[in-house]
Formats: sequence, structure tokens, C-alpha cells
Amino acid sequence: MVRWADAGELPELVAVELAADKLFEQVGIVFPPGTTMIEEVDDPGSVLVEGEPPAGFALIGWADGNVHLDQLAVRPDSMRQGIGGRLVAAVLDHARAVGAPAVTLTTYRDVPWNAPWYARHGFSVLPEPEWGPELRALVEHERELGIEVAPRVVMCATS
Repeated sequence: MVRWADAGELPELVAVELAADKLFEQVGIVFPPGTTMIEEVDDPGSVLVEGEPPAGFALIGWADGNVHLDQLAVRPDSMRQGIGGRLVAAVLDHARAVGAPAVTLTTYRDVPWNAPWYARHGFSVLPEPEWGPELRALVEHERELGIEVAPRVVMCATS
């Protein structure tokens, strides 16, 4: 069942994110050193989790009036059980509940469990001329962090 994270669960989500990130090595993507996204979170109200202890999480924020999915991570030994899909559905439900017209995200274009997976869950590529200023700033920030080590796209789904 998807629910909002408790503050005490945030530290244990670091291991989920690191394990999920390690999967990218299979396709030649190695992330630069630094803190994980979840380590920078201080508000559990921006994190949806599934499981006890959590097997996956969705970290959300806002960009240009839309809910923005900053990070989706599922523990590798819990993958292919629908957890990611349930988390994405919960993010879309949340966007509808708060009146956001859409959910946006950035992801790797050619990684099977990234852009193609999101496309199967209702997302489509958002062309650059349609990016708002906050989304554009998020993309630029990712580039500055050095995570654009393979082609990335911005995607959007209406809520």
C-alpha cells in the first residue's frame, strides 16, 4: 500500500536509492559521487513509499504549477512486482487531488526502465519549447550535477 513516508523512514530510503542507482551500471551509466536525492529531503510530506519497511519511494516537488517526480526508486529485489507502477499512480492521484494539471519528470531516454517504462504508464516526451522556467532550471541543475551521462528527456502526463 502506498502512503506518505514517516520522518523516521527517510534515512533508510538512502539504501533503496543507492541500490536502484546501482542498476544503471548494467547500461554503462555511473553517477558522479555525491549525496543521494533522498538525503537532501527534510519533509516526509514530499515522499510516497510502499511497504514496511519501504521497498520503494517516489520523491515529489513542484515545477511550473505541476507536480514534478524528482525521483522514483525501488529496491532491486522488490522490482517487477508493480511497486513502481503503484507509486506513479499515487503521484498522479496526488496531482489530481491538489489541482495540478500534470506530472513532469526527467529521465534517461534509452534505459528500458526509464523513458520506455514511463511511456507505458501514460507519460510522453515534453518538447523543449513547452518547458516552463522552473522545469528548464531543473534540467540545467541536473546537467551541472553531471548526471546527464546519457541522453535524457523531459516527460509529462496529465493528471
